[in-house]
Amino acid sequence: MSKRLDENLGTVGYDGLIVTNEPVADVVTVTLAASQGVLARGTVITGTAGGEMSAAAAALAATKAVYILADETDTGTGAAVTATAYRTGHFARNKLSTDGSYTLVAADEEIMRNAGILLSDALDY
Repeated sequence: MSKRLDENLGTVGYDGLIVTNEPVADVVTVTLAASQGVLARGTVITGTAGGEMSAAAAALAATKAVYILADETDTGTGAAVTATAYRTGHFARNKLSTDGSYTLVAADEEIMRNAGILLSDALDY
């Protein structure tokens, strides 16, 4: 039985989170603390390097690690969960989120920039 080589196998949607490929979006695994609900792709997460991360709920600290969540992740209610996140990259400012109770400010953006996470204004297509 032969397989057609011109058929569509699926599609990929562009969500606009990544603005450009410079600097490279470096993907790493992180441990997310349990009981945070479902965290969306593009959530700013922070915590002690090597420890459990949580969605940003207050001003970022220069002494804490900061990442951008790469995929939607359900943190469940039991134990901590492993997820993928971007350590560096160039992201659309309007696509980032926090825990819902905090809004990122210029000082937070500076801390992210120092960590290798660049932000730009980007239009939706």
